[in-house]
Order: sequence, then structure tokens, then C-alpha cells
Amino acid sequence: MTDLLKIANITDRNQQLEKLADSANEWDIIVIGGGATGLGITLDAVSRGYKTLLLEQADFAKGTSSRSTKLVHGGVRYLAQGDVKLVREASIERGLLHQNAPHLVKNQTFIVPIYSFWDKLKYTVGLKLYDRIAGKLRLGPSNFISRKEALEKMPGIKEKGLKGGVLYHDGQFDDSRLAINLAQSILEAGGTAINYVKVINLLKNEKGNITTVVAEDTETQKGFQLKTKAVVNATGVFVDDILMMDKPGSSKTICVSQGVHIVLDKEFYPSSDALMIPKTSDGRVLFAVPWHGKVVVGTTDTPVEEASLEPQALEKEISFILETAGSYLNRKPQRSDVLSVFAGLRPLAAPQKGEQKTKEISRSHKIIVSPSHLFTILGGKWTTYRKMGEDMVNRIEKDLHWQHHSPTTASLHIHGYENNINWNDPLYFYGSDAKLIYQQMNGDANIWISEELKIHKTQITWAVEHEMARTIEDFLSRRTRALLLDARESRRIAPQVAVVMAKALGKDQEWIDEQLTTFNQLAEQYILK
Repeated sequence: MTDLLKIANITDRNQQLEKLADSANEWDIIVIGGGATGLGITLDAVSRGYKTLLLEQADFAKGTSSRSTKLVHGGVRYLAQGDVKLVREASIERGLLHQNAPHLVKNQTFIVPIYSFWDKLKYTVGLKLYDRIAGKLRLGPSNFISRKEALEKMPGIKEKGLKGGVLYHDGQFDDSRLAINLAQSILEAGGTAINYVKVINLLKNEKGNITTVVAEDTETQKGFQLKTKAVVNATGVFVDDILMMDKPGSSKTICVSQGVHIVLDKEFYPSSDALMIPKTSDGRVLFAVPWHGKVVVGTTDTPVEEASLEPQALEKEISFILETAGSYLNRKPQRSDVLSVFAGLRPLAAPQKGEQKTKEISRSHKIIVSPSHLFTILGGKWTTYRKMGEDMVNRIEKDLHWQHHSPTTASLHIHGYENNINWNDPLYFYGSDAKLIYQQMNGDANIWISEELKIHKTQITWAVEHEMARTIEDFLSRRTRALLLDARESRRIAPQVAVVMAKALGKDQEWIDEQLTTFNQLAEQYILK
């Protein structure tokens, strides 16, 4: 069987749904939530030999996990807060992810611009400690660079008072592409992962233990009753919804913080080195990170009351980013310069005594187990998704008295694994799949439906047939990053995407019209007026 046929067979959604319809099936573990955490737990469980099912109510990484700052990092901010344990854990995981998904995770140099002698001392010493904590898995040494070199490496940076910079190394990645590759890895390992299937109830036996998950395919409204030995609540900002389903009246376990990013043309900061602003007016770190030929600038930290699948940036957050970036760049970006703005929600474990602000709450993950044996994971971050998965499966084995199976994900290559990546190739993020996509282009490799974003119609068919894309948004937001990179250009090409996608999915004109209406309304939220 060719690689292409193998991928096509395991990603066929109807085949996956047939497994849910089989009433004789009993799962070892059902994971609710298809973001970074749920995907990591499912891959760990499958790799240990457990019969595991992942259910996602929308698309994989639809929420927080596609809206990050695009960093795989130890966390300079957490070091400043004295959380050495978290920095050490994250630094190790950063190194492992760089080894296991080199087509998506790159060694990115960052520069902290220095404007005072005290800052030179503080950040030089601090980042040397950052290097040391990472040990042999560090991505490169940090060092102070002169004013002349800093200006060469950071064209566009404010020159007045600049004394130099501290250069250090961290990881940079494509978050939703990693999520899709993790879902593919789960399927390749024999697991089951399905998007657009929502959990609507949890059923218990006479002992009060959860034995059945009731779910519904949101496309067809077909229902399923899924027998299982263990249930994991890995729904991020929505964990309390599942806890309430398990036990009405459950107390709040998380608080939600919103982070906003803006995307600018590379001309505002035409550098291959990322900029790190270590101290802003709200006490957070601000980054300007090169990404897919653009620059992502963020993030904010704003407490919000309600979690939603499509959070919207607040005016004060947009203004904060523009003002802060403008104070460090020679050319101050204006609202009209923003190509796209996107917001993400951080699921933070509810604050402990003495913690007043969301930026002070630890990003370490926490596992809680209810009397019904619902396993819930709180907090965490993309960088440590693998360790979170390992810890959760270890906990399930311990609490349910299962025989321990050794985890294997520390050295498990993620789908698409490819060394020696050409980062200038517009399809580099497909890794080993890129050559198959180029083969399907049939000599039309340079005919793009978007020259600006380098999007080809073959990618649309590929996303449907091999990456479980079901909507225009799935393709333009998460299989490619068009919506986040340039919302107006994304909206322009949406009709062409809809036609190709409809053919691949067997949909009619009514579907096309509905999809375009929905997507255009969504794209408006990413465009600043």
C-alpha cells in the first residue's frame, strides 16, 4: 500500500464513525477535547496500547490551541517569577518536540533590546541561567551583542539609547499544524480521533462510576452511546462544563485569561530574529515573531468572564499591542496596517491565595479526579503537551489499578517528520507529506489561488481527504493559516476554496452558500476597521 493510500484510509471520517456506531465496542479511554492537551493524552495512551477514542466538538485545535504566540519555549517570564521547575520541564519538552517534529519546530533566535546597563546585566545573567536550566537540550547559547550588531539584526528597532542586545534561543512552531499532525499520528498508531462530535452526557453505573459517554455527530445529529473504562476531561477553557455534566453544581476550577495577537507585514520588522520586549506596562512579555513571511506581535493578558470558541479582541488589547510595539519600532504600526487580529483563551487553574493577576498564576498543569472517576486536567501550555499526556495516563493507570505500561512518546516521531527542512519552501509545514502534495499538482506547482499566501487548490483537496477538514474555516484557519496571516486575502479566496472543497466533500451549491456566509462573518472579526 502506498503512503498516500495509507493516509487516505486512516483519515476517512465515515470509517472512524463506524467504530462509534458499533455497540459491541468498549474503549479503554475516551478523551474529550481535541486541543493540544487532549491530543497529547490520546497519543500517549494509544502508544501504550490502550484502545483510545478522542472526541472534539468542533475542529481539532479550534480554540486556544490554534491561537498561541507560536512559541515552543521554556518560558523566560516564568523564570523571572522564580518557577524554575516549570522552566526546566518546559525546556526539556521543547528539546524533545524539536527532535520529534523538526518540520514544524525550528530553532528561533530572539533578541532582547538593551537600553540600560542594568538591563544588560540582568538579562545577560538571566538568560545564561535559562541556558543552564535546559541543559543538553538547549537550542543554543545566549550572548550579549553590540549596538552595531543589534541594529544589523533588528532593522526597524528604535535606535535612540540602544546599547546592544541579548540574543538567546527558543522554539518557534505552527500550532494548529502540529495539532493536525498529532491527530494523524493517533490514527496511524491505531487510535480513533474524530472532530465535530460533541459529548452531551455522561452515564454512570450503580456504583456511581462513569461507564458510558453519550455523544452526537454535529453534522448529521446521529447519536452514540460509547462504553468506556475511563473518561478524560481535556477541554481546556470548557473543563467546568464537563465537570458540571458529571456533577451539577461543581465549583469553578479554572479562570480564563485572553491573549490577543496582531499580524503585520514583515516590512515593520524585516528580521529573521524574533524581538522580545521583556517588560511592558501590564507586566507581560511582548514578542514580535517572524512567522510564515509575516510578523506576529503579542500577547495580552486580560481576565474574561466567559469562555467561547471564537473569542474577540478587545479595543484596549489592540491599542496596547500597537502602542507597545510602536515604542520599540522606528515605524509605528497603525490599525490600518494590521493584516489580522486573533484572540485566544488560556485555561488557568483557579488562583491560589495571594495570586491576584492571571499572569501570576502558574502554567503548571494539575490533574483532579472526581468520585465518578472523571479525570480532568487543568492548566498547562502547548510546550508541555506531551508531558501532560504522560502524566495523565500514568494517573489513570494508578487510580484504576491498571498494569503500568511505559510511555514512548519522548522519542516518538510525529506525522510529517522530516529532517533538513527547507524553510523557504511554501509547503515546508507538511514535512514528509509535501512531496505527495507536489506530485498531485500535476505540473501546476506555481499556479496559486493566493500568490501572497502561497495557497494551491491541491492543498484544499488534500486537507479534505487526508487531514479531516470539514469546513472552509477548517482549511483557511487551521490546515493553512490564511485567516490568521491576512484576513482580507483569506476572504478573497474563500469562494475558490468553497468550490474545490464542495467537490471533494460531495456537497452542493447550498452548502457553498452557507459556508461562505458563515466564513465571511467570521473573517470580519479578524479585520480591523
